[in-house]
Amino acid sequence: MKKTLSIVFLFVVFSSFAQIIHKRKTSMLGSPFEINVVAKDTTEGNIYINMAIGEVRRIENEISDWIPTTPISEVSRNAGLKPVKVPVEVFELVERAIKISEITYGAFDISYASMDKIWKFDGSMKEMPTPEAIKKSVAKIGYKNIILDKKEHTIFLKMEGMKLGLGGIGQGYIADKIHTLLLSKGCDSGLVNVSGDIFAWGKQPSGKPWTVGIVNPMNKNKIFATFPLENSAVETSGSYEKFVVFDGKRYSHIIDPRTGYPATGVVSVSVFAKKTEIADALATGIFVLGVDVGLDLVNQLKGIECIIVDDKGKIFSSKGIDIKKYSK
Repeated sequence: MKKTLSIVFLFVVFSSFAQIIHKRKTSMLGSPFEINVVAKDTTEGNIYINMAIGEVRRIENEISDWIPTTPISEVSRNAGLKPVKVPVEVFELVERAIKISEITYGAFDISYASMDKIWKFDGSMKEMPTPEAIKKSVAKIGYKNIILDKKEHTIFLKMEGMKLGLGGIGQGYIADKIHTLLLSKGCDSGLVNVSGDIFAWGKQPSGKPWTVGIVNPMNKNKIFATFPLENSAVETSGSYEKFVVFDGKRYSHIIDPRTGYPATGVVSVSVFAKKTEIADALATGIFVLGVDVGLDLVNQLKGIECIIVDDKGKIFSSKGIDIKKYSK
């Protein structure tokens, strides 16, 4: 469920204003990380940014499945053996992830980490895996086998070999937590970009809103639409860089956890929401569901909008977005 970064953000700094935009780019969670904060000077800006980086590291040590000492890793180690008590923060994130699984009919599933990696998107695959291998690859995936005890705050994976991976929701969660933390510390405006999971709050020093540009997946050097972000989030999942083609059919690197087959028919999904966590998880789920089912789902969800680009380059949008209004 690894995402491809496909959003750029645009802003202008006006030196005539008392406040400045202070920014930093680095790599965290194994992915690009960028943060912009509005501050009175560089010193204050650095304080805010260092707080944000500290929050990333704190949460990483709670939810990463790559770090063996995290609660999530402990849950996976004890799959099929016993429930594991986890911090409330972790428990509630997993609980919300399961709700996204329910509304996406399992197209989003944090137990995807149990999948056998039989698909290769590095150019080395010469033929399709067999149907038997594909079926076996997802045998231990299933959000309904994640058992939560709300009273004890324990998580139990019913089948031995099951694993949890919060990559499809965790980066969005981190963006939301950075916003909450910095706002509580007096940072009234900023934009955080955690590998394409973007949340913006407040306004730029110019008084204008933060603006994001959605990249044309058929031409990565071209932005096809720009949108203001005001106390809201956007996340894009794309397959235009990682895919394979067999018998003229394009298979994306985003795998349907229900079937083991790569998603087809879609190259890009951008989801707008008030919470980055929700945008993050839904983008993956909608990508797997496809244009028709994905749009139908979004049109039933209050406060959620999306843009889908299919593999022919055709652009679709949910009923709350007038794409022509924002097109370049």
